Amino acid sequence: MIELDRSIFLFLNSLHTPFMDEVMRVLSMKLVWVPWYLFIIWILAARYGKRVWIPLVLVPVLILITDQGSNLLKNLFERPRPCHEPSLAGMVHTVRGHCGGMYGFVSAHASNSFGIAAFTAPLIRRKWYTWLAIIWGVLVSYSRIYLGVHYPGDVAGGALLGIAAGTGLAWLAIKIVKSIKQ
Repeated sequence: MIELDRSIFLFLNSLHTPFMDEVMRVLSMKLVWVPWYLFIIWILAARYGKRVWIPLVLVPVLILITDQGSNLLKNLFERPRPCHEPSLAGMVHTVRGHCGGMYGFVSAHASNSFGIAAFTAPLIRRKWYTWLAIIWGVLVSYSRIYLGVHYPGDVAGGALLGIAAGTGLAWLAIKIVKSIKQ
């Protein structure tokens, strides 16, 4: 499995151009996504009105689980990022020399983006939104492979963590909303 992960990583990471270097660097920046987050809040407010506080209160819990859960798993598994892997020296394409911390399993970017997608999709309940949220998660996750800081397995693990946390908290939010409705 590790060799397959490395092979897929090396293939995907090798598909780079100067233009895409900048696109992927920007996609990976957290502040770039603020308009997306504001859009999500706007949709939730339109859907839930005065009860919008319920999902908004759970978002920090979600981020705590996905972000800190990712850090916990990184320290537990201690799998070096591809850009820190000595056996891959000279083979990993990075952008502007950025590599990040020593360990990469699981990707916090993937965990956070898929966590938000899995949390908000059942609350918003619109097919177009669900597709946009999934595409966003995939783009953010792929950018991490492209930038040389995560293996595909790292982003898959992060996506699974995010989906599990987001789905669980969405279920909780829906239960709370329904109980207040009655």
